[in-house]
Amino acid sequence: MFRKVLVANRGEIAVRVIRALREMGIASVAVYSDVDRAALHVRMADEAVAIGAAPSSESYLRIDGILEAARQTGAEAIHPGYGFLSENAEFAAACEQAGIVFVGPPSKAIHAMGLKTEARQVAKHAGVPVVPGTEEPVATLDDARTIAAEIGYPVMLKAAAGGGGKGMRRVFSESELEAAFRDASSEAERAFKSGAVYLEKLILRPRHIEIQVLGDQHGHLIHLGERECSLQRRHQKVIEECPSPLVAAHPGMRAEMGAAAVRAAQAAGYWNAGTVEFLVDEQRRFYFLEMNTRLQVEHPVTELVTGLDLVHWQLRIAAGLPLTLKQEDAQWRGWAVECRICAEDPDNNFLPSPGKIHQLDRPSGPGIRLDSGVYAGWTVPLEYDPLLAKMAVWAETRDDAIDRMRRVLDEYYVQGIKTNISFFRAILQDAEFRAGRLHTGFIEEFFERHPQRARREDLAVIAALISGIHRKRMQPAEANGTATGASANGWVLEGRSRLLR
Repeated sequence: MFRKVLVANRGEIAVRVIRALREMGIASVAVYSDVDRAALHVRMADEAVAIGAAPSSESYLRIDGILEAARQTGAEAIHPGYGFLSENAEFAAACEQAGIVFVGPPSKAIHAMGLKTEARQVAKHAGVPVVPGTEEPVATLDDARTIAAEIGYPVMLKAAAGGGGKGMRRVFSESELEAAFRDASSEAERAFKSGAVYLEKLILRPRHIEIQVLGDQHGHLIHLGERECSLQRRHQKVIEECPSPLVAAHPGMRAEMGAAAVRAAQAAGYWNAGTVEFLVDEQRRFYFLEMNTRLQVEHPVTELVTGLDLVHWQLRIAAGLPLTLKQEDAQWRGWAVECRICAEDPDNNFLPSPGKIHQLDRPSGPGIRLDSGVYAGWTVPLEYDPLLAKMAVWAETRDDAIDRMRRVLDEYYVQGIKTNISFFRAILQDAEFRAGRLHTGFIEEFFERHPQRARREDLAVIAALISGIHRKRMQPAEANGTATGASANGWVLEGRSRLLR
């Protein structure tokens, strides 16, 4: 096993990995940019190395700087977390060439599954169903017109070199194709330095269900079941759960999807932790979407339900140890739900809300897991992803898990910046969500059903009420005759970010 590992990331995922290293008796090295000098992951690590200015291109994305930090500190391995360089085949190859272990798959597997068109070919050759579409990037607009006519509208244009919703456009008719092709290619060029796009059939109202896979360097690979990731905003996941309500209701579907995911991963020569993502149509037919060759943001829900620690297994596998788990060892118990707590303003089109956190109250109790990268007094920078924490809960049933999450969000208080906590409360109370009728367009339909949710209260009135109730909260309960957080007129300050009667 390694003696020292460098974590090439920041925020809550760096904290998560550092905790796992400490549990395994491995020394940790953090890296940080100028604005992250006082960040939580820097405080928690055994050592920390400055790697550059605030822009990620000058710090967290600098392969040479990170490798130099590893050499300087004597780190034997690098854990990339997710985002930044985690799915960069060039970075994995550079680690291999430098004699530093990359805690993840081999660079060849990252390359094979990193380009969407190549990944589709790998999946197709492995006998995994793929959405009808092109096997290569579409070269010209005329080619796109011909292919779209053959497939039939609606279609989807997607960036070939990356994901995360960048370079994606829905096209419902030929008249929309020219502008969509131009915009998708331009956005892909900005995001991934490649304007290549491919085209596939658009599946209406699909569910986004992914399978967690885990494999060692000796050819043994298993799956750990599914996660439902259909609730998305701007193609970014916001709420995830394990298991999927759809899969749980149809015995045999997990085994079928899991076997397909294992075949795809094996075909790519994959080892370590990874995720094979599928779209599922309204007839429950599933299609390969892509493979994320790294740990996922939503991995806690799988850990809560299976009882396994994926980061521990990542490190063991990276060290060359065999995966001792067999497929029949994978067991699923109960239900887990995760909300991505972000510094963003739901009342202002979810724009980022950087700034100083003046007060932070964390929830606690049975079945609660909070992976956080912030603390009171920390200033959330504008330069990076606004994710503050992953709030996950576990319970015996889905209804119980949802109710527990509602309670947890009521206790979670972040003062000084805006967060999306109130948005999650509204979703969790929605009848369609409670019924498990999910699809990737769910949030858009939610706002259509509840237009007042987008900006339901007058902000000035809220500010006044919050100020008044917060003053009461600071007084002893005996002095005002009410419970903490409640006022005499019955208004309850739920999570201190919105008011309900």
